[in-house]
Amino acid sequence: MSELSQLTELQSRVNQLLTEKLDTLPVNDEKLLEAMRYGLLIGGKRMRPYLAYITGETVGAEQNDIDGVACALECIHAYSLLHDDLPAMDDDDLRRGKPTCHNAFDEATAILAGDALQTLAFDFLANHNFSTHVQNKRFELLKQLVAASGYQGMCGGQALDLSATDKAISLAELEQVHALKTGALLKASVLMAAECSPTISEEQKTLLAKYAKLVGLAYQVQDDIIDITSSEEELGKPKGSDVAANKSTYPALLGLEGAQQKAQDLYQESLQALASLPYNTQTLADFATFIIRRTH
Repeated sequence: MSELSQLTELQSRVNQLLTEKLDTLPVNDEKLLEAMRYGLLIGGKRMRPYLAYITGETVGAEQNDIDGVACALECIHAYSLLHDDLPAMDDDDLRRGKPTCHNAFDEATAILAGDALQTLAFDFLANHNFSTHVQNKRFELLKQLVAASGYQGMCGGQALDLSATDKAISLAELEQVHALKTGALLKASVLMAAECSPTISEEQKTLLAKYAKLVGLAYQVQDDIIDITSSEEELGKPKGSDVAANKSTYPALLGLEGAQQKAQDLYQESLQALASLPYNTQTLADFATFIIRRTH
């Protein structure tokens, strides 16, 4: 992770903020609260918060404003993982090298913990102490997160992914699945942070949206690659789980070398989008480099 020099610092920052938020919640049900804590804090790279923070830094947003965005994004991501792991979905036993929430607790508790983390995301945006100019954009931030999380984004993508299991789908159909399932929240990480900038133009938002879309797709292509090239220890979950579940993947459709070339092409296009922006975009370029080099 040499490309991501700030990652550890920002991971610690968002983890502290998430912990503080959970600590303020009343203990109405100790088991549910512990499951929420387990699902939110057992690990993870915090890629979406990190992407929000470095985008905000690039476009001149205040870090306190990005705090609210970053925490909301991570709560949505964590809830989606709790639900994706359920027996009715991907039926996974491990997540980040530890028992999935429904195995550590039980299925009903995992569902409720996911539900509660989803609403906690909107609590962050509704109640965070944003700066004056971002206060007026609170509704726009909520709209962006809703669109990225629901039917038009992550949930819709997961439904397409489930319906594609045991079926042969085209490359275009696969890209649609992942543009919604994975890409929408990554794109929101960039655009919600950009919304916090006091000076950004619509043209600059469009270029950032293009970058985010390309990086989001590259992220999924690389995910499919490392699902078959990395060890179970590196992945923190069973190797080849997508293949075992009879899901279409980029290596299955393009071959391993073809998928690796696809990731490289997306990476180069994302750098071209950044080159047109009037900012120092090195940290965003480094993020794209990390995406196509990561092994877990």
